[in-house]
Amino acid sequence: MPTEAKRRVIDELREQLGRSSTLIVSEYRGLTVKEIAEIRRSLHKQAVTYKVVKNRLMKIAASDTRGSALDALLTGPTAIAFGTGESATAKAVIDAVRPFKQVRITGGLLGDRAIDADGVTRLATLPPRDVLLSQVAGAIAAPLATTAGLFDAPLRDVAGLVAALAERRAAAA
Repeated sequence: MPTEAKRRVIDELREQLGRSSTLIVSEYRGLTVKEIAEIRRSLHKQAVTYKVVKNRLMKIAASDTRGSALDALLTGPTAIAFGTGESATAKAVIDAVRPFKQVRITGGLLGDRAIDADGVTRLATLPPRDVLLSQVAGAIAAPLATTAGLFDAPLRDVAGLVAALAERRAAAA
């Protein structure tokens, strides 16, 4: 039977999971409390929350919201970064833990889909979501603009010919 304190922790984790779209899981073995606080401060500037969690309590909290996708990543001493932007969260975490060689990123969770450590690294190199969407929109709009120009060209040519013919007739008369 969980104690009241554990119930509160589980409720806080559920709330944090509900607010976050991206989770980056890391193993913090070998870090001091001061170093973990430094990582937290660094990530807080990027609107990312970094928490040391008990694996069992996190599994209970995640079972209601994210299912069992997170279970495989919860081994050993675990710290989780909670964020809302996929690539921004991954980049912030990688940058924040880079000075600490003992921190090992074990994977992440995008929505309810788990990714491995290499996936987190690749995700960090992607541009933000709004930039990707604008690139897609530009890729769709460019051929449409070219096609519209191709359809418009014969009409411009006909209008130019009619204007030249009108000038020629006016000059001849």
